[in-house]
Amino acid sequence: MAWLWRAGAKFSLVASAVGGGVTTALIATSDDPETALKLCATVPHRLFRDAVTAANIAFDYEYSLWGLPEGSIERERIKHEVHLRSAQKLQDLCFKNGGVYIKLGQHLGQLEYVQTMRESMLNKCPVSSYEQVCNVFKKELGDTPDKIFSEFDPVPIASASLAQVHVARMHDGQKVAVKVQHTHMTDTAAADHATVELVVNTLHRFFPSFDYRWLIDEISESLPKELDFLTEAKNSERCLGNFHKLSPHIANYVYAPKVYWNLSTSKLLTMEFMDGAYVNDVKTIQKLGINLHELSTLVSQTFAEMMFKHGFVHCDPHAANLLVRPLPSSKASIWGRRKPQLILLDHGLYKELDFQTRTNYASLWKGLVFADANAIKEYSAKLGAGEDLYALFAGVLTMRPWNRVVDPSMDHLVIQGNESERLELQMYASQYFHQISELLRRLPRVILLMLKTNDCLRAVNNSLLQGSSLETFFIIGKVSSEAVIEAKMLKSKSLLTWLNVKLDKILLEVRLWGMQVALWLLQLRKALSWSNQPF
Repeated sequence: MAWLWRAGAKFSLVASAVGGGVTTALIATSDDPETALKLCATVPHRLFRDAVTAANIAFDYEYSLWGLPEGSIERERIKHEVHLRSAQKLQDLCFKNGGVYIKLGQHLGQLEYVQTMRESMLNKCPVSSYEQVCNVFKKELGDTPDKIFSEFDPVPIASASLAQVHVARMHDGQKVAVKVQHTHMTDTAAADHATVELVVNTLHRFFPSFDYRWLIDEISESLPKELDFLTEAKNSERCLGNFHKLSPHIANYVYAPKVYWNLSTSKLLTMEFMDGAYVNDVKTIQKLGINLHELSTLVSQTFAEMMFKHGFVHCDPHAANLLVRPLPSSKASIWGRRKPQLILLDHGLYKELDFQTRTNYASLWKGLVFADANAIKEYSAKLGAGEDLYALFAGVLTMRPWNRVVDPSMDHLVIQGNESERLELQMYASQYFHQISELLRRLPRVILLMLKTNDCLRAVNNSLLQGSSLETFFIIGKVSSEAVIEAKMLKSKSLLTWLNVKLDKILLEVRLWGMQVALWLLQLRKALSWSNQPF
């Protein structure tokens, strides 16, 4: 064990040396010495804190698993306990350091095997003072918020890792939401990123199985875009435009807040204020007269259309970024039911899928829904998983073991969401930890973001239905199959292709009809079992 302590001490010395060198260079070359001095007082402290946490986690893993046989039940049990302790330590580190660290924690928290971090990282974020908010307004719009708006609430209604949101009212009486970037993000983002990268690379050097370099690459690519609120505004308008152009059948059921461009900059975003319930607020949604299964289906269809047809995907659909309200143009049914409208918030993190990637991803999901083992293997390899990890890739996407993935029954991918399934998933995550790390290292960043999106949507559906539903996979199978057929038509206009596509459409309709019948029977069985229950 002594080598572990030597590694930790060595890392701490490196951290101190790097921190000291950065401090001297930054103050000497900065145009803003006051900000530079503040930054240089903060960064070495964070770097030292990183080193201590990393050494602590590394020692915990090595000491706790020492002498336990590989693959034994006891080793897996202890490893799971260490995972939970490590997640808690990482969560504490992210909260103490703030900035990019919060974003890093949120990315980790979306992975299915880091449940401990999920709710805390999404719901507990730093808040900028009103004075800091005023400073952002002065720099961006030349005046304080109370002068620009007729009303401005100094207390934010929400705060995230990069920004916080205030309610305001324009001089014409329009109620708006104003997103204000945290000032420290601009000051420390680059330095924080460098220190996180140093920590991850150093840990990988001493512990090759700990390989989260892919996560650093992902944040490197996405963070500059997320810090530019004008890019977010453009994404919002492009997203809605895609639905009206490419998915007009559900365009009215998907909405994004209107942007007020004259009051928006790269660090300030003024939008239409939206009233609605968070998508995981089941009680409020039911009070609005919205059916939970219908809402779950709308969420699945919205993102299936983005992934398989638009190729422009909102990659941060956690519950805080999805609101629901009754469709404004709809009237309540005689039972008081209303059609749902999904409101998409926070359009900072989008990813474009090129034609080939989009088609391969749609083909893979088509194979998953219809239990086609050959298609799963072929398209997993094309997407970067390789021919040796295709079964694991299918498992990560569906959260189902391989024998269930290729089970021909209609509900083979449905997750019940009970305790036994949760424990089974945790066991698989611990057992295949090294293979999962290798898979994540191999996959291109665009697919990693699709995995993150997939995990977010699974969490949303789980909160609505306490599991997944056959309707969800019916929608995914339908939209992905339609996308594959459309791609075939675009590739070739020959008569043979046209006949082949016509045959594919007929077979698809038969398959979907079979799934629909199975769905009706399942719903009938549930209704009968419910009616037979004693009161």
